[in-house]
Amino acid sequence: MSGLIGKKVGMTSIFDENGKNIPCTVIEAGPCVVTQVRTNEVDGYEALQLGFDDKAEKRANKAELGHFKKAGVSPKKKVVEFQGFEGEFKLGDTITVEHFAEGEFVDVTGTSKGKGFQGVVKRHGFGGVGQATHGQHNRLRAPGSIGAASYPARVFKGMKMAGRTGGERVTVDNLQVLKVVPEKNLLVVKGCVPGHKNAYVIVQK
Repeated sequence: MSGLIGKKVGMTSIFDENGKNIPCTVIEAGPCVVTQVRTNEVDGYEALQLGFDDKAEKRANKAELGHFKKAGVSPKKKVVEFQGFEGEFKLGDTITVEHFAEGEFVDVTGTSKGKGFQGVVKRHGFGGVGQATHGQHNRLRAPGSIGAASYPARVFKGMKMAGRTGGERVTVDNLQVLKVVPEKNLLVVKGCVPGHKNAYVIVQK
């Protein structure tokens, strides 16, 4: 699907016409430049490669410099391919946040915050033991039984246990666009999106 590369600015809230407070996320979406045009004749499929966020030339290798020079643009930090764009685009064209309209729904993909090593309550949402009486004092957040002893005499693969969590690619579907601010390249969507502040996200129709 067509979309843009953006950067998560942070969260805020706005009031709707009924006075209800709606939590929302502000995304700096674009402007993105076309750095490559994929065609059926050459590549076997149609897509646009978009670049976002300038980076210093000394930070780019020779292959990247040649690639961006061919498109006539400065080196970019983030490059993503999108399919489904309507109309004709050529190298160096700019696509802005006006690609989106207020009221439509988008999918936002990003990398979730890394939490490090966590127990089963935080990692998998286990409830823990309900009571702390009858001498039970130190097993409130323990996972409990992870399998029988004599049979099958092993722990099954995929058992939900403690471990590293977060830092994964996550897509949140069907977030409503509440506001588009073209002069500041800002997109305000309802709800939360994965990632920390200033993290790169992909916004798709």
